Parts: sequence; structure tokens; C-alpha cells
Amino acid sequence: MPESLARALPDQLPVGTGGAQLPAPIGPGPSFARGLWRIAAADVSSGNRVQLIRDGAATFDAMIELIDGAHDAVSLEGYIFRGDEVGQRFAKALRAAAERGVRVRLLVDWVGRMGTPRSVFDGIRAGGAEVRIFNPPSFTSRWFGAVPRDHRKVLAVDDVACVTGGIGIGNEWRTGVLKRRRSPWRDTAIRIDGPAAHDMTQAFDHMWQRALGRDRRGTHRYLTRKAHGAHLDPSTDAPALVGIIEGEPGRFRVARALQLQAVSAERSIWIASAYFVPSYSEVEALNGAARDGVDVRVLVPSRYDHPWIRLLTRQFYRRLLMNGVRIWEWKGEMMHAKTAVIDGRWIRVGSTDFNPLGLAVNFELDAVVEDQTVGAEAEAMFEADLGQSREISAGAYRGIADP
Repeated sequence: MPESLARALPDQLPVGTGGAQLPAPIGPGPSFARGLWRIAAADVSSGNRVQLIRDGAATFDAMIELIDGAHDAVSLEGYIFRGDEVGQRFAKALRAAAERGVRVRLLVDWVGRMGTPRSVFDGIRAGGAEVRIFNPPSFTSRWFGAVPRDHRKVLAVDDVACVTGGIGIGNEWRTGVLKRRRSPWRDTAIRIDGPAAHDMTQAFDHMWQRALGRDRRGTHRYLTRKAHGAHLDPSTDAPALVGIIEGEPGRFRVARALQLQAVSAERSIWIASAYFVPSYSEVEALNGAARDGVDVRVLVPSRYDHPWIRLLTRQFYRRLLMNGVRIWEWKGEMMHAKTAVIDGRWIRVGSTDFNPLGLAVNFELDAVVEDQTVGAEAEAMFEADLGQSREISAGAYRGIADP
């Protein structure tokens, strides 16, 4: 229950003529952690230390530092793994970790690794690491292996620290790809130290089993495990609270989490999405919040690595703008982040974009954090990005038909 609604209710409401009274309403408490569990099957933990990381260079340094310091296990999962300078740096670090006795597992999507020489992965294996390619083409696979894709970005080390976000292993996040006016791709990652690293490791294990062909089968796959962390209360449990959402085909978990946040938001909903092609229900949730006085902002690229997506994204501008949602376009080479900050309190960082592939088709992973200190940092980062972006005028889109 939003705090404003809880405050608006009296402590006791008389009913009937016999003086019977309703119990006091449930006040603000563990509702968000419970909501994440019930609508997104997200394990939630408390007592985590969270650090936002801006752009690729700093993220690569943080990830390599974790790999170099690993004692027991390194689990790295990604959509893109290039054979360029960045990819070679990671290959060297992974091989070195395996050679000193650390169990190293690398999981890369078949489509995302296209163009990377097989020798890169053979070199990692030569050090004793395990390497798997997710969903290669096959006549025996559903949809012949075309979909779903593993679009997640996960690094989990020793069950105590992890990194996730939108950043792939490639030079574009360090130097960009344009021949003129090159600049690093804008992206965001998050490092988490604490119990959430165990949840991240388990999430990696789920995809590792799928890559081995041991996907869940039979009626037991419909059974849901017991709730983990749904009882946590930010007013009494140690910050930061972190929920790990595993996006799976057809589950729409991140979309439902957005709607939960749209219901709970009292002040602001700020979203950065690289490939923003929302559904009608997501547009309606954002519009409804904006019409109710919430400051709703959306940051998208102005240049895309897939230019046709710009046409799809702009089809939603008029519907959003006319309802009070504000839209900015990033001026740099590519804005690739997938983040959200709600009321300066809830932060989402992960791999999921608001489009059909991200929400309904591919495997994705997002970390949702409840912590006001991290929320303030996320808002400052978002405002800095808006300073390097151009706001879209509502008047420019009056003539565009609704999608």
C-alpha cells in the first residue's frame, strides 16, 4: 500500500450499530519485497552493499578485479563476447583464474558471439574453464534455435559479489564504433556485495542447466518454491534490499514489476531504455502515473546500432507526451542502459529493455534495489544524463497518429 494511501485512512473505522470496528489498516512495510516475489518470483535479500557503475571502462575494471581476486568460483554469462581488446582481456583473466584452481564457467549466447573467433573460447577452455554456447541452431530445438536468446549479463564470484547491467564484453562500450565523433556507449551496471550474490549465482545455475540441455521438464516445473525474502521490511531490515528478477519467455516479470512500481510511485518514475517499444499496458501505466501527478521521464537514444528501432520508438512519443510523460533523446553515440529509479527509492538495473523481445521472448536478468542512498545516486546519474540529452517537444508530434 502506498504511504500516501495509508496516511489517508483513519486508524479505525466504525461499522454497523453494535460498535464493532475494523482493524487498523496495514501500514507501509514489506509490501514491495512481497510484491516482487508474488508477481516476479524474485528472491529478495537484505544487508547488501550496492555500487552503481557508469559506462564500460569502469565496469570492465570492476569485473576484472573480481575475477582476479576469485578464490572458488567465477560464473560469467553474457549475450555479446567479442574477440577484440576487451574480449581478449576477459579471456586472459578467465584463463588465469582457471589455471590457479578456480572453477570458471562462461556462458555466451550463440547469436551474441557471432563474429568472435572460436580460438578465443578454445583459449579459455585450454586453461581449464568450462565454456557453453546457449541455444545454437538445431532442427530439434523449438523454433530451430532462433529464439529465445540469452540476453542476460551476469558475473557472480565466490557467492559473495556480483555484477549485472546492460554492458556486453566488447569495444563499443569502451570506444564506440563510429568512424567520426566516436564516443563510448552510455550504459549502467551495478555491483552487489552480500547475500544477493548467492541469488545471482543461482540464477546463473538455472541458465547453465538450460545450456546443458537439462531444462525443467514434467509437471514439477509448474510448482513454485517457497517465498524467499518476501517478509523483508526496509524500515527494520538492513539495507540494501535487493531482488533478482529472472526474465523468462512468456512470463512478463519485469513488465509487471514496472506496473507495481507505477502503482506505488508517489513522486517520480525515471526510465532509461535503449530499445523502447513498450506494450499498450506499459504505456497506459506510465500515462496513468503522469496524469496522477507523478514526474514520469523516459530517456532513449537518438542514434541506434539498429536504426529501424528509432522508427518504432517514435511511434509512441505522441501518446506519451500528450499525457504528461517527458521524453529525452541522448546526444551521444548510443545510450544502451536499461535502468529505472522510482521515487528515489527503488532502482532497477539489468538487461531488460521495454520491448517484446526483452519482456516476453528472451531470457533476461534485472536487479531491483530498495535503498534511498542508492536511489539518490541513481537520480543524480539520471539528471546528469539528461544534461547531455535533448528533450522532445510535445508540439513536434501533434501530427503523428497513435500506434
